[in-house]
Amino acid sequence: MTAQHLTETRLVDGIPAQRLLQGLARIYRWILVTDEDRRVLWMSEGFSSLLGGEDLALGSDSRNFLPRLPKPEQVFHIRSHMRRRSALSCVPLDLQMRDGRTLAVEANLFRVETNRNEGPLLVAIARPRETATSRAGELDAAIIDCAPEAIVAVDAEGYVLHANPAAAQLLEQPSEALVDRPAALLFGESALEIERLAAALDETSAPMSCEVSLSREDGSRLQIAITASAFRAKAGGVRGGHALFLRDVTQRKDTVAKLLRANDELEHCVNALAHDLRSPLVALLGFSRLLRQDYDAQLDETGKHFLDRIEQSGRTMESLIHDLLELSRIGQPGDRPSLVDPRAVLMQLQAELKPRLESSGIRLVLPETPPPLVYCDRTRLYQVLSNLLGNAIDHMGETQNPCIEVRVSASRDGHDITVRDNGRGIAREHHERIFEVFQSMGHKNGRCGTGIGLAIVKKIVEKHGGKVWVESAPGEGATFHVRLPGG
Repeated sequence: MTAQHLTETRLVDGIPAQRLLQGLARIYRWILVTDEDRRVLWMSEGFSSLLGGEDLALGSDSRNFLPRLPKPEQVFHIRSHMRRRSALSCVPLDLQMRDGRTLAVEANLFRVETNRNEGPLLVAIARPRETATSRAGELDAAIIDCAPEAIVAVDAEGYVLHANPAAAQLLEQPSEALVDRPAALLFGESALEIERLAAALDETSAPMSCEVSLSREDGSRLQIAITASAFRAKAGGVRGGHALFLRDVTQRKDTVAKLLRANDELEHCVNALAHDLRSPLVALLGFSRLLRQDYDAQLDETGKHFLDRIEQSGRTMESLIHDLLELSRIGQPGDRPSLVDPRAVLMQLQAELKPRLESSGIRLVLPETPPPLVYCDRTRLYQVLSNLLGNAIDHMGETQNPCIEVRVSASRDGHDITVRDNGRGIAREHHERIFEVFQSMGHKNGRCGTGIGLAIVKKIVEKHGGKVWVESAPGEGATFHVRLPGG
């Protein structure tokens, strides 16, 4: 039976075996295929030119080749293992070439099942053993050189073993100029920080990070984020060392600095604007009071209604200015987080909100047992709870037995505060929007809010390293969650 017939009539998972083997031959140089009866079905041109002969012709019994093996016992070892397995990897094998020399190879064998009743095929792929050994180091370097991130490998004595092209570009030096140089020369005045990083790596296996500043030849500064990771020595190779992953964060630093400056300018503008608005506002409210006192008897119902609207808008403006100032002050150095008793803050708010609660018929339920202490600035905690309770009162809507319940509990990462009401609820699409400045769902009790209260809550909580979110649906009330880290 010819090889052409053998390969065209056998199917491997629905694919003609000839197409499969030809595809393998385009990738691998040395391939040999036998059937379960040990007949040679196919071999690549590279294998044929290296070892082929009459005793290893297509269709012949592969056992005829055993006398040409310097160590025939190696084949017996392979056969015994292949009876129990479907594949073998990196098997050492010695082959005698046509010119009589012995070649040490690394063989990989696997069994391919057919979808017919003809038994499996055995495919052997080989390569010179010295190539497999020498290329391991080449592959490591090739992978590092292909990486888009700058990587510098430093040995245990502090000398650069390898620097990939990305590192050479970042440091503005050719790769060959970096190798075999002390790593300290690359980082200049930041070398001490790198040494501390390396020393810390000797005590832990986890990667360590830092940021350093480097001087360029043109006098500019380069901000680099460095992550260092230790690597172990290979047998017979270097003694190990550290891999430094470098990332240019100069632009990010500049962007952050610009944002901070813009934020400072915005806060200054808000403060100046609020101050400038207060003077005419005080005059507006003062003259409206005088108008009511001196000319109330001369005003008809329409005039009195207009005067009420002026005073109401003035008070709304006053609240808006106050809230804007509070929003701009959050996170300033005056905040002093400490362990605060939330029940004391809640009792104070309960007394202050009593008129509003009673007029709305709302029951406020506070923790019965002493809650855990919360790590937060007391004034900021007061603002968080005040705004959450005020928000719940304002948006209660028409409901039977209106109730607001506050709970404080310890969690794995800190403390959780929940403010739950049984009011009209919030649609899911508005859960994120309500925490933005000047966003309000509209009040049902006639009060006019500023739309800043929940934005203040979010900013305070995030400045303390926590997070806030809401769970709600229309007609099912709302539950606001505040999670603050422990002290």
